[in-house]
Amino acid sequence: MMTHDGGLRLHMQRVLRAPRPVVFRALTEPQELAKWWGPDGFTTPDVESDLRPGGGYRIAMQPPEGDRFYLVGEFLVVNPPERLSYTFRWEDPDPEDRETVVTLSLRDIGGTSAELVFSQGDFATERRQALHEEGWTQSLNKLEELMSSVAST
Repeated sequence: MMTHDGGLRLHMQRVLRAPRPVVFRALTEPQELAKWWGPDGFTTPDVESDLRPGGGYRIAMQPPEGDRFYLVGEFLVVNPPERLSYTFRWEDPDPEDRETVVTLSLRDIGGTSAELVFSQGDFATERRQALHEEGWTQSLNKLEELMSSVAST
């Protein structure tokens, strides 16, 4: 998806069946993040996080086959339970990669659900944007399933 300024960005929205504070914890607490992070088949064996503006994070991702790789960045905005923003870059980036910014906003829906608005960009190439779109779609599907299971307990 392109923005008016020509940058390549992703935009997604989801309604999650859990209150905003529960969703925010799933987005930020390492043990919760590890339950849903990454494309289908990937695991998240380690999450390090210093959740504060200026604090850093490092997420280990393990594909079904192949070597573990890492995602790192810095928190820009931490405003529970409404907004989270951080830089996103691979430790060993593909030549087409560059650092992007992820922003997650949560809007309360009746105290029992939350609307998640996600954006990320700007990407260097359409190919990298498409790769991230696929990964985030699969990850957010897992988050949606996790939040539905929390809501039903």
